[in-house]
Amino acid sequence: MSVDQTSWEAAVRHLYEDAYPYDATGPRRHKNWVLDVLALMARSPDPRGWTGLDDAAQNPEREASPTYPFVAHPPEYIASRLQEIDRDSAENLLLALTDDGCTLSNLSRFAESEAELRAMVRTILTRYGNSTRFHTNVNKPGHEIGTLDFTSSGWAYSPLSVYSEDYGLIAVSDTEVGMFWSFAAY
Repeated sequence: MSVDQTSWEAAVRHLYEDAYPYDATGPRRHKNWVLDVLALMARSPDPRGWTGLDDAAQNPEREASPTYPFVAHPPEYIASRLQEIDRDSAENLLLALTDDGCTLSNLSRFAESEAELRAMVRTILTRYGNSTRFHTNVNKPGHEIGTLDFTSSGWAYSPLSVYSEDYGLIAVSDTEVGMFWSFAAY
């Protein structure tokens, strides 16, 4: 199954336009994909020319720090703050990233049903293929290693930005690295 540019961009825009997002894809050039994440934080271009969302793109802070709102960390620091999760957890996380709080209760603001929203998330993930690996800085441990439990009330995260909270998903395929990140400054 493949996805076209129009469908992918429409799904990203609809799901995340009301959040404070950084949703982008860059090329995978390194065996150590964290190096590609660092390049993506510095705004490496989308290899297909597709448009994501970058609310901080025009922020004056970017002149001093091209990775803003991300803090420029070494790859080891970033890798230590990420955990691998399964595809179902990745889908739920993408739904939780639609607004502040990283919770599935965010879905109540949409007119579409949960099934329709999940179809949009699957459209986004289709771009990266079936063998994609997923990583996050969110810790909502499920009953099995590599899963997130969005029914639990407690959660933690390992920030990578200048904001008081940030949470996201990294999709790593053989050819691309996608980042879907939301920021909150409470």
